[in-house]
Amino acid sequence: MEETCTHLEAIESIIEPKDYVCEECVKHHGSWVHLRTCQTCGVTLCCDSSPNTHMTKHFHATGHPVVISAEPGERWLWCYVDEAVRGY
Repeated sequence: MEETCTHLEAIESIIEPKDYVCEECVKHHGSWVHLRTCQTCGVTLCCDSSPNTHMTKHFHATGHPVVISAEPGERWLWCYVDEAVRGY
């Protein structure tokens, strides 16, 4: 029997990025590779391929489980808790 991710299933509408920058990298003059947008609070931060991994740090600090890729043309969600992905 396949397990489902309740965090991903709970997403009813997507919070799109307000801007295509890592809010924390901008504050500290850092750089990023790819961006993710939190589906709980809407913050856009850098991914784990980026030097500062701000979105993963955000997850650990807040417990907000689901992000979307904020990259143009990418339409997927990721759940940190269940390490699950799905398209939208």
